[in-house]
Amino acid sequence: MTPAPRPRPLPAGPGQESVWDYPRPPALVRSPRGVEVRSPDGAAVLARTDRAWRVLETSHPPTWYVPREDVADGVLVRSAAPATTCEWKGRATYWDVVLPDGGRLEAAAWSYETPTPRFADLAGALAFAPAQVAATVDGERVRPQEGGFYGGWVTDDVVGPFKGGPGTWGW
Repeated sequence: MTPAPRPRPLPAGPGQESVWDYPRPPALVRSPRGVEVRSPDGAAVLARTDRAWRVLETSHPPTWYVPREDVADGVLVRSAAPATTCEWKGRATYWDVVLPDGGRLEAAAWSYETPTPRFADLAGALAFAPAQVAATVDGERVRPQEGGFYGGWVTDDVVGPFKGGPGTWGW
C-alpha cells in the first residue's frame, strides 16, 4: 500500500504556527496561556490553568495537558477503558470525567502516570478530549481534531492541514 502523499501546508499568517513546522519526534512545551476545561454545557469548571503543557507533533494540532493540581476535586475517576501505548510518551491511563449532576463522560481524559524519560515533565498531567468537553485557550473555544483517534486542540492560531480525517493515516 502506497502511503498518502504529504499534503501542502497552509500558509501561517501573523500570530499563527503551522503544524508542519512541529517536530517529529514530538516536543513538550510549557505554555503560559489560559486554559479552561468545562462541562459540555459550559456550566461547571473542570480544570483551569496558566501552566499547561503542549505536545507538538508534525501534522497534529497541539494536545494540551493540565497539571493534575489544576483539575477540580472529584472530577476524575479511573476509567474502565483499556490503557493504550504511545510510541513517544508511553502508557496512557484513561479517566472518566464526573459531572456535577453525577453523569460521566467516559474516557474523556487521559494521562501518562509514568511517561518515557523524554516526557517525564508530563507525569500525571491530564489531557481532555475536546470532543467531549468545552475547552478554551485564552477564551477561544477549542475545536476537536478530526477523526476521534488523536486529542489535538484546534484553535485559530494553528494551521494545517491536520492529520486525523479520512485519507490522512499515512501522513
